[in-house]
Amino acid sequence: MAGKYKIVMVRHGESEWNQKNLFCGWFDADLSDKGREEAKSAGQAIKDAGLKFDVAHTSLLTRAQNTLASILQESGQTGIPIEKTWRLNERHYGGLTGLNKAETAAKYGEQQVQIWRRSFDVPPPPMEPDHPYYDKIVKDPRYAGDPKPGEFPMFESLKLTIERTLPYWNSVIVPQMQAGKKIIIAAHGNSLRGIVKHLDNMSDAAIMELNLPTGIPFVYELDENLKPVVSMKFLGDEETVRKAMESVAAQGKAK
Repeated sequence: MAGKYKIVMVRHGESEWNQKNLFCGWFDADLSDKGREEAKSAGQAIKDAGLKFDVAHTSLLTRAQNTLASILQESGQTGIPIEKTWRLNERHYGGLTGLNKAETAAKYGEQQVQIWRRSFDVPPPPMEPDHPYYDKIVKDPRYAGDPKPGEFPMFESLKLTIERTLPYWNSVIVPQMQAGKKIIIAAHGNSLRGIVKHLDNMSDAAIMELNLPTGIPFVYELDENLKPVVSMKFLGDEETVRKAMESVAAQGKAK
């Protein structure tokens, strides 16, 4: 049976900082050349699948916005409304922002880095005012009105990321779906994991093990109660998806 509602999600293509194996978070890295190709391929896959959208949602970060722009360009849907929100931003990696993941693993141990990356509720160290990217992020004009000063994160666990992502899902995206809108979300590994956890009612441990590949769209079909009839159906062959997931999982290992 087909679901009553269909929604497409995609993690942005590889960013320049993904390529360098750096903790990126709220730093506004652009797509790498590979990431731009991934975004184009995502758009072609969406076109081939005949998926049409009425509205798109993305974060305030360039890598997600450029992925979305490429998808809409490739699939011939550039005219639709695009809604942008910090609530779909990547998890804030705090004091780890800008550090090389392999070097961090060598310094603190792979186990500690895996705890920071993959534990559900243990955040990394906070981003202090003397951090090299503090002013670039905190004083960025795109955040002038929102988030409110008390909401602006200095670090986030996955739990904290989900706590600021789900209100947007529930108050903005769900009503649009229920009104019959066909939606695509182009966002980030951790903000999307929060939505996936919610939809599939996944345990904290299970969501920690999920590695969303860059630039490969996936589809959910939901029934009238917003329960999945089809969960995370990737628009790509199984081998490509598997390799992409393994690549993400390997990022936190010391070289």
